[in-house]
Amino acid sequence: MAILNFDASQVAPSVPYETLPAGKYLVEITDSEMKPTKSGNGEMLQIEFTVIDGEFKNRKVWDYLCLRHSNPEAVKIAQANMSAICHAVNVLRPGDSVELHHIPLVIAVKCKADESTGEIRNEVKSYSKPESQVKQAATIPAVTSAPATKTVPPWKR
Repeated sequence: MAILNFDASQVAPSVPYETLPAGKYLVEITDSEMKPTKSGNGEMLQIEFTVIDGEFKNRKVWDYLCLRHSNPEAVKIAQANMSAICHAVNVLRPGDSVELHHIPLVIAVKCKADESTGEIRNEVKSYSKPESQVKQAATIPAVTSAPATKTVPPWKR
């Protein structure tokens, strides 16, 4: 038995965690941390994304990048995903993962059954710049060099 001095009317009850529907979400990275892999043969960067717009605002999605691992293919995939994240937030050479925090980006999420439990989980499939940034870049006129042409003055025609 424990003596409690708690008023549940003053605290919102917890809400069960549910996966997000598959789709694209505007998010920002709100937390990141290097953790050892379950097998102990590497380290992964755990990234927490928080949805910042729309119906699912403030919901969380996690991704894991095996940046240090005994399997070179796992490292290659993680590095490619890390590069995609860096390009999406326009921080190409982060010295610390905190430099990627609180910058909007879009993630594409799918729903996948966990192999060991059968529980449906979210899996991040891609990372990109928000559409507004892509549209803005597309509207900037490209500078091209026109071929040099000789203009003949009227008095020499």
